Amino acid sequence: MQTTRQSAPALTPPALTMKLLRLHGVEERTALKKSAIYAAMANKDDPFPAPVRIGARAVAWHESEVTAWIESRAKTKSEGVEK
Repeated sequence: MQTTRQSAPALTPPALTMKLLRLHGVEERTALKKSAIYAAMANKDDPFPAPVRIGARAVAWHESEVTAWIESRAKTKSEGVEK
């Protein structure tokens, strides 16, 4: 009798699954335009995530950081409404 050995699914390190968003993707996610995104990065209270350089003339944002920023804004708004 031959037994089949199944291995556990391989865990993918988070660093390998990180997705980067270019400006257009960030604009779609946030409904903000370029100037508003860069202005939000200067906000001291709730700064927008800084981009990472991906080329000589190209930057992108970590999708997870953009999502966290959006969620923090939504949470702040809902807490402000409840008070």
